[in-house]
Order: sequence, then structure tokens, then C-alpha cells
Amino acid sequence: MNNLATRPLLGCIADDFTGATDLANMLVRGGMRTVQSIGIPTAEVAAGLDADAVVIALKSRTLPAAEAIEQSLAALAWLRERGCEQIFFKYCSTFDSTAAGNIGQVSEALLEALGSDFTLACPAFPENGRTIFRGHLFVQDQLLNESGMQHHPLTPMTDANLVRVLQAQTRQKVGLLRYDCVAQGAAKVKEQIATLRANGVGMAIADALSDADLYTLGEACAGLPLLTGGSGLALGLPENFRRAGRLRDVDAACVPLVAGGEVVLAGSASQATNGQVAAWLEAGRPALRIDPLALAAGKPVVAEALAFAANAGQTVLIYATSAPDEVKAVQAQLGVERAGALVEQALGEIASGLRAAGVRRFVVAGGETSGAVVQALNVQLLQIGAQIDPGVPATVSTTQEPLALALKSGNFGGRDFFAKALEQLAGGAQ
Repeated sequence: MNNLATRPLLGCIADDFTGATDLANMLVRGGMRTVQSIGIPTAEVAAGLDADAVVIALKSRTLPAAEAIEQSLAALAWLRERGCEQIFFKYCSTFDSTAAGNIGQVSEALLEALGSDFTLACPAFPENGRTIFRGHLFVQDQLLNESGMQHHPLTPMTDANLVRVLQAQTRQKVGLLRYDCVAQGAAKVKEQIATLRANGVGMAIADALSDADLYTLGEACAGLPLLTGGSGLALGLPENFRRAGRLRDVDAACVPLVAGGEVVLAGSASQATNGQVAAWLEAGRPALRIDPLALAAGKPVVAEALAFAANAGQTVLIYATSAPDEVKAVQAQLGVERAGALVEQALGEIASGLRAAGVRRFVVAGGETSGAVVQALNVQLLQIGAQIDPGVPATVSTTQEPLALALKSGNFGGRDFFAKALEQLAGGAQ
């Protein structure tokens, strides 16, 4: 197996940072050596790249559609230049995007650029409670629009019917690949895809109730130039390359130890992150809350946070996480975009200051927050290690002085995630 080519087989484009990490985690679990780039890699960063899969993390979920398309097509061009044989467009397992879209428009643009006429859209992630039945997305036992996602400050989701949501975002005809077809196996799915294409369908929402369904979909779609979905859909892709004799027999999850201080930074307002912050506080561990109104008033919030961390004598949590009604109250005063930008900038500056003070291990909650932190730390490429919780791996930066990071989507992780992530990062995520 040592004579296998080192060029990447699978090229992935993710619409936010933690989503990219989530996808990379899934590929590593399947045995694909995976690196994650923060934005399109420079020639210097890409030199000597040796991986089975490359995941390019963009920050395009809430951008105007034209900008999201432009960035995604640039990422596609880079991946194709490196010889990637299949492209995966990754978005959140809650299918969230702006009211004007982005999932549909970006998928459409990628399809056209690849010269293809069909792709699947499947955000299902059963391990984290996201399932799709008859085209409707469930979060645990609740419809998407009753799960708390209807209150998301940036991308509220008020409709669980994904066929309807996607159709509003694209000129392509949107269809449905139903659960009873998926249950009959990959051959039946291929037949149904052929029927959908013959009927002019360009994108199809795929039902999935279990990991077995996702493996079936992955196998059936081995020949599609483009797949789109949540990280769950990537479960079956490594095996396609393994069956073809294209993967090396190595430990894909091995990453180095990183020594130094540690911190938890949380900016997400999701239910899961609120629970994780509450668990930290209930344990009596030191924490400092960032007030967006104080930031807007020009108070020295960042300096106070750095002083708090320096004087605590133990690992601290610095957070802006709030309940939905509190978030709305702040947004009413500052505006949605300004409120979010103030918090992201502050947490990025805090991360940078902590790094200067010797912190080398960062646990970060929230997609937007993670994006701000990795940019502030000038992290450009991540090696993906072992899973901490479903959808969240340990990672280590591969440029400059190494940093260990756990970048968590707001909705992911158990209530004890912060403590678990700190323990795994300290142990090298082996």
C-alpha cells in the first residue's frame, strides 16, 4: 500500500469552521487521513500536503449568496487542481442558512461548475439526533422548527420540510428520495436516482433514519461528482475508496501532544452550549461572562477577561452564551449583526492575548466563535485527531507553534463536553 498516490481523493467545502471539523472527524473515523484548511490554503501551507481528504473551511453560511458562491467556487477550483475525485459540500445538520438561502444557491453553482446534473442533499446525523423522514428534519423527537432552531439569532429555521426549504433556494427541481427506497439498499437507491434524473430532478432530499441509511446512501453515490449534506452523509464515503484499494492502512486519528495552558471560550447561544456553560458553573469552576452591551460602550472587557484568566490559578471559561430572550434583548439594542460581531471580535482578541500568555489548548463553542478564534490565532491548517463527542474531534494546528483545539458547533456535545474536551486535549487525543 506504500505506493499509493498522496494526492487527496476527496475534496470538501464546508460553510463554517466547526462544520468543517465535524466532517473531518467523520472521515477520520472512516480511516481517511484528513486535514482541514482555514480558508483556501496558500501555496506555502499546501506544500507537502499528504492526506486522503482535504476539508476547506469557509465562513459562508450567513454571507450574501453571491459571496458564498464566489468563495465556494474558488475552493472547488483549488480542490480540483489537486486532483480530488469527488466533492462534498458540507452544511449544518440543522440545514440552517439565511432566509435568502445559500445551501441551494451554492449547490447549484457547484453542480454547474462540475458539469453534473444531479446531487443529493442529506443533513441527517442520527448519532446527534438529526433524522429525516418523508423530507422532514427532526432534532431528536421534535420537528426542526420546534427544536429551538426557530430562535437561532442568525439563521432561524421555521420550516421542517426540507424539500420546500431547498426548493425556495434553487432553480433546480427538488425531489425526495424516500426512506422506503433507502431501506432496500444501494442498488435500489441508484435506480431511484436514475428515475429522479429522468424526471428532471436536479437535487433530492434523502431520508435517513439511521447510520445504516447513511452508509447505503454513501455507497450508492460513489460515482456522483458532488454530494451535499451534513457530516453524517460522509460516513459511507471512506469505504468507497477502501473498496477500490485507494486508502492506506494507517491510524488516521494520530495527532501529537501539545503542552501549555488551556481555556474554554463559548460564544454560542444554542441550547446545548447553554447546558455546557451551566454544567461548568454548577461544578464551581471559574467563569467570566462577556457582556455585548459593555463591549458596545467601549469598556475594557478584553483586558478584564485576560486579567481574570491570569489570576484565576486554574482553567477558566470565558463566555457570551445567553438564553434566547437575553440574546434578543441585546440584538434589539445593538442589531443582530453588530451584537454578533462584537462578541466574535472580543473572543478572538481574548484568544490571541491568552496565546501570548502561554495558552496552547483551546476549547471553543460555536461556529462563528470558532471562526473568529482560529483567525485571531492565525491557524491555517489542522490535523484531525480522535473524536471527543459525536461531530467534534480533537485537532492540532500544523503551522507555526502547534496549538490543540476542540472546535464545537453550538448544538453539539454532551453536558460535560468542556471537561471532557480539556482532558482529551491534554492527553493528546489518542
